[in-house]
Amino acid sequence: MKNIKEKIIEVKNLKKNFKISKRMNGLPGHIANLFKPKYEVKEAVKGIDFEIYEGECVGFIGANGAGKSTTIKMLSGILYPDSGCINVMGFEPHKDRKKYVANIGVVFGQKSQLSWDLPVIDSFELLKNIYKIPSDVYKKNLDEFMELLDMSNFINQPVRQLSLGQRMRADIAASLLHSPKLVFFDEPTIGLDVVAKEKIREFVRYMNKEKKVTFIFTTHDMQDIAKTCERIIIIDKGSKMYDGSVKELVDKYGGSVKLAIEIKDVLVDEEYIKLLKQSLENQFIDCEFTIEDKKNNIVEIMFENKTLSSVQVTTFLAEKFTLKDFRISDIDIEEIVRKIYEGGITL
Repeated sequence: MKNIKEKIIEVKNLKKNFKISKRMNGLPGHIANLFKPKYEVKEAVKGIDFEIYEGECVGFIGANGAGKSTTIKMLSGILYPDSGCINVMGFEPHKDRKKYVANIGVVFGQKSQLSWDLPVIDSFELLKNIYKIPSDVYKKNLDEFMELLDMSNFINQPVRQLSLGQRMRADIAASLLHSPKLVFFDEPTIGLDVVAKEKIREFVRYMNKEKKVTFIFTTHDMQDIAKTCERIIIIDKGSKMYDGSVKELVDKYGGSVKLAIEIKDVLVDEEYIKLLKQSLENQFIDCEFTIEDKKNNIVEIMFENKTLSSVQVTTFLAEKFTLKDFRISDIDIEEIVRKIYEGGITL
């Protein structure tokens, strides 16, 4: 944070509720609802606070229904808050929407802002006129994005003929043609192959570091976060659970090893799991083990690796139990976030 100067987003006590129709099933319920509708109120966002500074690349994540999409829609001006304050570059997004959207970029992985039947370049020209982009700025940005996103081989093709990866690259370029200081990315790599994902991540890293564009990333692909963001905000059930460094989160909760073992010629049941856990904890007194039965005689063992190596554990298991196969992996950001959602890690 030391080198970051300008606060670009400030959110205070942000709240949003939705009224959901509630009625009995069948025709009687439908008729009753016409005359006396009943609703229940769902709290989507429950008074969250955060600040984002110019030049940051922030992962904004949560499980389905956690309130992240609602928050992003309020930040981008699509929804208005029930209470609380949002200040983005001096704008209240839902009040100053016309002026505000001229200063931001938005990419939704499931929706395109490009004209389906027009060549990509024609959509870009249309956006140039909509945003009133000066010709020199437009040409400079277009030339740069063409190279960075490798678009030269499809820039003259109609959007409907593009692959998903090509369309996403074109959409990302379109969102940045007018040189916004802030860009919202909602699932920009969904459905893409490994090569296409990495191309987009490289572009984001370049624009963030070299051009100081601020990015807000919402995604279910934790590799997007791990490879582009230094900071992460996690929300659950409408409340903020974590706001801090990705590295600190991994350092604190990722110093563990996950060992998947396949047991040979033995029925793995609850008693067997207890025996396995007791044997490990008797052998390695200072280490705590978490064991899950993954069925089909596969057991997942997790433990801290600060004083204990995976080699020691697998050697002991191989001597004590009949193993058919095993696999070792470090717990990464995706595993940590999954455990947070499931309540296995308390922040």
